[in-house]
Amino acid sequence: MTIIEKIFSRSTGRKVKPDEYIWANIDLVAMRDFGGPNVVQEFKENFLDAPVFDNKKVVITFDLHIPPRDEKVARNQQILRNFARENGIRLFDINTGVGQHILLENGLVKPWSIIIGTDSHMNLLGAVGAAGFGMGTTDIAGALYNGKLWFRVPRTIKIVVNGILKCPVTAKDVILYILKNLTTSGALNRAIEFWGEAIKMMDFSERITMASMVTEMSGDVGFIEPDETVFEFLRTHSVEDAEPINADSDVEYERIYEFDITNLRPQIACPHSPDNVVDVADISGRKIDQVFIGSCTNGRFEDLKIAARILDGKKVHRDVRLIIVPATMEVATQAEAAGLYKIFLQSGAVVVNPGCSLCTTGHPGILAPGEVMVSTSNRNFIGKLGKGAEVYLASPATAAASAVRGEITSPLDLWQ
Repeated sequence: MTIIEKIFSRSTGRKVKPDEYIWANIDLVAMRDFGGPNVVQEFKENFLDAPVFDNKKVVITFDLHIPPRDEKVARNQQILRNFARENGIRLFDINTGVGQHILLENGLVKPWSIIIGTDSHMNLLGAVGAAGFGMGTTDIAGALYNGKLWFRVPRTIKIVVNGILKCPVTAKDVILYILKNLTTSGALNRAIEFWGEAIKMMDFSERITMASMVTEMSGDVGFIEPDETVFEFLRTHSVEDAEPINADSDVEYERIYEFDITNLRPQIACPHSPDNVVDVADISGRKIDQVFIGSCTNGRFEDLKIAARILDGKKVHRDVRLIIVPATMEVATQAEAAGLYKIFLQSGAVVVNPGCSLCTTGHPGILAPGEVMVSTSNRNFIGKLGKGAEVYLASPATAAASAVRGEITSPLDLWQ
């Protein structure tokens, strides 16, 4: 069996098959300040004053609009705070960071878990061998009541990545290159398993980057087999009972793709699609107005560290705004202790409190018509960050190099 088939089989108590519809037990239901209030409303309309199925298996995170930008957002957060108090649910308020990362850092995720949430990038939890799914309001409300949800068991695509990454080429360049080849519909309703020597050599933050962009391939969920790199992270974040999980050696995958990234150069996704990918060098010189380094895809300490290496002793170009957002408060604390904040501030960057920030509209830093931004986020669809604006997706290294030059720039040009 594949990884997802094993997880669903354990949950249902029987062997499942691809394309079969099943009811699975949910290990954790997560709501955020975006989507969460609608879940609460639907839950109360349908189940009246019923309690949630298990208040220890429900969590609320605030990460999208923190602090609230207007009265509507403030009211929505108030709804969730009240619901948390009424049901004894654990809530991570505006001083914590990106929801999925908060779940990881607080020991709420481990291999074999089935986790659903109101965020389309819940599948980044596959970096530890957990099945994370983004769901709609009705599904989440139903799961809050009975702790179960129906799924169609997805077929699985195997992606093998061999070769050795050479800095400043990063996991973001790898996943963009894969997207270029699979396209944004290449894994529709499928699970993905990432294998190969390049994957095994990735640190935990790089694995999060890979798993987080399964959504952009239209995939349901993506997995990297957990190894000692993952188990060490889990142990240091209060998970002592993590079990290994892997696919059987004789499993038959629907499709297998193989990539050799030994000679891969920095990649960039051009407007307005994550699969519109070219070598950074092919469009170097394109003038830019803003750079964003952060998001659930590239907001870990290691991401900030590689950006700081490029920015150290340099200034952000006078025509560019550089906005840096750590994924979580834990990451921010690490970055401050390592002296990265000093580098960022001296370079002329704006450093914002942890959260999702510039993944979508509604945050400080939205673009004006005609402006161009290089972002380390995962999506660049038209209108997502301002009508008439253009967004390019790249690695933290490419983003930092571009911020210094004031134009799209390969990090190879500034790497020391």
